[in-house]
Amino acid sequence: MAAPALLVHPLTPERWVDFERLFGPRGACAGCWCMWWRLPATEWRTRRGAANRQAFREVVRRGPPPGLLGYAEGEPVGWCALAPRAAYPRLARSRILQPVDHRPVWSVVCFFVARAWRGRGVSLALLEAAKEFAQHHGARALEGYPVEPGRPQADAFVFTGLASTFRRAGFTEVARRSPTRPILRCELAGT
Repeated sequence: MAAPALLVHPLTPERWVDFERLFGPRGACAGCWCMWWRLPATEWRTRRGAANRQAFREVVRRGPPPGLLGYAEGEPVGWCALAPRAAYPRLARSRILQPVDHRPVWSVVCFFVARAWRGRGVSLALLEAAKEFAQHHGARALEGYPVEPGRPQADAFVFTGLASTFRRAGFTEVARRSPTRPILRCELAGT
């Protein structure tokens, strides 16, 4: 399916209201507010909901933009979180998502797509925009940590994206420490 025509913008403080509208009162999933990769598990659990929302709002306020919002028909319909890998300390503590090498990379860690827009190519369009955004900010490589399940999964379990989407966007597998969790990377042109 062809990706919809999306307008994609970095998440800045001026777009916070759109981000809140997209994520809804539950913060996308279980009060996450896109803090899962930024906090240790115990801290994330105790902060679920309003505390995570406030923490992420502060991330947005401080800048640089922690991801991209996709708009269709004038409404926010999709989110893609990306930043230099160091912004996500939980990646370093993950046994299966340890760094592949010593290269500095940017990481795409999360997608959230409005229910009515799922299955319509929003994640692919956001991933293509993420490559441009990361390259514009000096990244030489962009990594993703999607799932590659053997059977269909509930949306809540594929928040890191699907491997097939990353492959369609030109990412190639550079490591696999789990049968369902490849690490995929896209080399970006020099800046």
